[in-house]
Amino acid sequence: MSAAKIKRRIGKYELGRTIGEGTFAKVKFGKTVETGEPVALKILDKEKVLKHKMVEQIKREIAIMKLIKHPNVVRLYEVMGSKTKIFIVLEFVTGGELFDKIVNHGRMKEDEARRYFQQLINAVDYCHSRGVYHRDLKPENLLLDAQGNLKVSDFGLSALSRQVRDDGLLHTTCGTPNYVAPEVLNDRGYDGATADLWSCGVILFVLLAGYLPFDDPNLMNLYKKISAGEFTCPSWISLGAMKLIIRILDPNPMTRITIPEILEDEWFRKGFKRPIFEEKDDTNLDDVDAVFRDSEEYHVTEKREEEQPTAMNAFELISMSKGLNLGNLFDTEQEFKRETRFTSKCPADEIISKIEEAAKPLGFDVHKKNYKMRLEKLKEGRKGNLNVATQVFQVAPSLHMVEVRKAKGDTLEFHKFYKNLASSLKDVVWKSDEDMQERSL
Repeated sequence: MSAAKIKRRIGKYELGRTIGEGTFAKVKFGKTVETGEPVALKILDKEKVLKHKMVEQIKREIAIMKLIKHPNVVRLYEVMGSKTKIFIVLEFVTGGELFDKIVNHGRMKEDEARRYFQQLINAVDYCHSRGVYHRDLKPENLLLDAQGNLKVSDFGLSALSRQVRDDGLLHTTCGTPNYVAPEVLNDRGYDGATADLWSCGVILFVLLAGYLPFDDPNLMNLYKKISAGEFTCPSWISLGAMKLIIRILDPNPMTRITIPEILEDEWFRKGFKRPIFEEKDDTNLDDVDAVFRDSEEYHVTEKREEEQPTAMNAFELISMSKGLNLGNLFDTEQEFKRETRFTSKCPADEIISKIEEAAKPLGFDVHKKNYKMRLEKLKEGRKGNLNVATQVFQVAPSLHMVEVRKAKGDTLEFHKFYKNLASSLKDVVWKSDEDMQERSL
């Protein structure tokens, strides 16, 4: 396998592939050069932050997040600044999203759903006690570590996306309003704690039912259902869980159940354990101020990526697999996800050309840069225009891996797109001799 070339290095971190994109930030996989420890780096454009006068807000949010060290919240290690960018270094969580678990396997058994809900409430309670509110809790923001424990991501930072109302950085986008509390939709001001708790109630319902409590293709009808607290629990949900959900999804924030009351609830308390962890008072906040100083002595060194397919080493390859089983990377029939991968023995240029040829007839506009592509659906879908990001990685001199990932839009639409794309790329996807033998049986 070819040695990894540094395509981009930020201080002591080597950057790899993009693993997520939001309204105002891009998240890249990285690793500490000296130790090989994996991290996630959230990258913000400094010029846009300054333009929208968000410096103090961001400094405050990052400082608070550095102080939060809870086993069910994604850790924020440090923050760095270059002349043009802000880099937020976060814990890298390998178990995927809770969203994927629900989509792939449907509703959960009550004991499993309760365990995740208990961990969610532990995290929310801890952060609320420190004045930190998420404001965008949903299964997509709940990650799982290698042991299957829940990790809340973007706690405190998600609030940044709700500050600016024009088309610049940090403006509100309501991609999934189904989890939002009625008082937030009314836009008359709200308490972050009670709003977060409503979202937790919606998440509990989804875990137990396998579908949303409030759903309607018409946005105004959806808002009416949420404002009225209009939903029905399926018959398989136990009476204890049903009673708790009804108390959480109370449209009146003044009478909605509180976290101390949830902690005393009989259904919730079954098998409940408070997490045991040590809170060390050793957090250094000097880097938070240094990020925005003009002097170059405070800027992190940034090296640009090379214009060739990114070489991937064994460490990165393993980090993209579930546990240490590499087999799923080479499976062309993966479960329904928001990203998938396939391997090819074709040259990188040919792979890019074939994807472009396949995407255009499906109604996509194609943007290419080096060995990365962005495919944008011209026709607007259920959640806006579907955007698909693809990148070609070099695993060995004669073997490439192609990542196909939903950047924006509806996950179901992405799944349909990938199935169409896969059928058009049959000659490109590499199949081992074992695969061919299995298919012939």
